[in-house]
Amino acid sequence: MFHDSLQLKKKDKKIQKQSQGKQTTTKTNTNKNKNTIHTSAKILLVGQGADDLMAGYSRHRSVYAAGGYPALQAELNLEKGRLWTRNLGRDDRCIAACGREGRTPFLDEDVVNYLASLRVESIVDFDRPQGEGDKMILRKCGELLGLGSVCTGLVKRAIQFGSRISQESNKVQFGSNSQGKGDVQWGNLY
Repeated sequence: MFHDSLQLKKKDKKIQKQSQGKQTTTKTNTNKNKNTIHTSAKILLVGQGADDLMAGYSRHRSVYAAGGYPALQAELNLEKGRLWTRNLGRDDRCIAACGREGRTPFLDEDVVNYLASLRVESIVDFDRPQGEGDKMILRKCGELLGLGSVCTGLVKRAIQFGSRISQESNKVQFGSNSQGKGDVQWGNLY
């Protein structure tokens, strides 16, 4: 498994073993409320594209409520076309700033083409609640792999919006958050 391949550096404080002894984390005493995890892994698997291609954003529910599956399919097609110009550059810069390389398995050409070949009803079921019907196809794959509801039943939480880093990035790049519309070309940044 991926987390088994991580080699974590031991600081001076206690080591906790989790996941039946397979995952090791190292605590530092820099802040009593936070744990710092150190790793020598240089490549990270990241989830970009999953929400865009499998209707994982809350706005997808709004589009579905207004126009059903045809409107949702049109929205997913639109997102697929602009995905490459939206957040990938920002996220890659954040990962690179930490001395790591990101890999985006959901943006693999075969994955993108496979999802595009499916009817949207095979990907999502918005008659089900959040954490179940959104990205339904991915959740079902997780269940088949034995990941359990701890992984497959979680409601999406986007760290960049909850932490407001996306808004701050837009202010730096475009002068204000409202100017960052997602349609800027890569060469026009910086």
